[in-house]
Amino acid sequence: MAKKANAKFMEAKKVSEDLAAVVGKGPMPAPEVVKKLWVYIKKNGLQNPKNKRMIVPDDKLGKILGKKEINMMKMMTPVFKHLS
Repeated sequence: MAKKANAKFMEAKKVSEDLAAVVGKGPMPAPEVVKKLWVYIKKNGLQNPKNKRMIVPDDKLGKILGKKEINMMKMMTPVFKHLS
C-alpha cells in the first residue's frame, strides 16, 4: 500500500516579505519553498566550500536564517517561521 502524502504539509502557506525576496511570492507549499531555497543557495554560492553542509547566508538569506553560518539540517527551523 502506497503512503499518502500529508495534506497539511502540502498546503500552500503565506510567505513573509523577507522570504519572498529569496523564493518569490507565495503562497506555496513547504516543499516548494525548500526547493527554491536550494536553487538560491547554489546560484549564489552560499555553501561553505570546505564544508558543503554549512550555509553562509548573504544579506537576503540572513534576514531569514540569521547572520551566522548555519548547518543545512537546521536551516528549516527559522525558515518555517516565515510561513503562515
